[in-house]
Amino acid sequence: MEPFKIHILGCGSALPTLKHHTSSQVVEVRSKLMMVDCGEGTQVQLRKSRIGFTRIQSVFISHLHGDHCFGLMGLISTFGMLGRTSPLHVYAPGELGPMLKAQMEMFCQGLEYEVVFHAVDTTKCQVVYEDKSLTVSSIPLDHRIACCGYLFREKPTLPHIKRDMIDFYHIPVCYINNIKNGADWTTEEGDVIPNARLTTPAEKARAYAYCSDTRYMPALHRMVEGVDVLYHESTYDTPNEGRARLYYHSTARQAAMVARDAHVGKLVLGHYSSRYEDEKVLLIEAKKVFSNTLLGQEGQVIRL
Repeated sequence: MEPFKIHILGCGSALPTLKHHTSSQVVEVRSKLMMVDCGEGTQVQLRKSRIGFTRIQSVFISHLHGDHCFGLMGLISTFGMLGRTSPLHVYAPGELGPMLKAQMEMFCQGLEYEVVFHAVDTTKCQVVYEDKSLTVSSIPLDHRIACCGYLFREKPTLPHIKRDMIDFYHIPVCYINNIKNGADWTTEEGDVIPNARLTTPAEKARAYAYCSDTRYMPALHRMVEGVDVLYHESTYDTPNEGRARLYYHSTARQAAMVARDAHVGKLVLGHYSSRYEDEKVLLIEAKKVFSNTLLGQEGQVIRL
């Protein structure tokens, strides 16, 4: 099975601490590396994680709060110093476009690669990126400013051919694609060999949902239904639910409620308030609602 990994670079909230960096992740799907959010200090975390800078082909920004995007301009500049030539695609709320252009004119003249900006409508759930094996869709969230999460979903693959059965029935190579697409085989004697005898099922398509800063949304589970892994912000615990509501954030319990209702495989907590010296209080709270929960940590690699 091809790799599908989540590299967590930062899972703290707005105030950087000695323990946590601001939000950033790298999603690795097959040979593609895509960054999600780029808070201050992301480049240092990339170095620590030994992720090749030049392999990152795109950056998805959830919203324009500094702890999710202050690192982007520095990253673009570093790419230039490293001699990048391939385009970098940036997906973000449309308001970033003019600011990014102005910053690049000020700090990054003479880049030898193109930065391609894609405005994302944060009010809609729609595909913003697609290739032959993957789609990335926006997930509208409820924050103080325009904000969305991102859903990374593999496209289904075709069944695998049983090579020994192909040889046994002397099936021509030119017919193999038909069998992969569900066709049976009829022998010269007229016997029909069902497709199930000629193939093994394809691997289940995997999916990862990144839900950045948001108030608890009772209907959010419908947009992330059945994903293998859900990352959901859990800035506060339940005693601070009023503060969470005021600042448009969620509690760990609320994150777990989304995971439970969406029937996800695993929940990863993150975006912790700096008030918590030990986030286990958040983990304990979430596990009471959804048992397969873990605390996101810098340097952590989650495999789907």
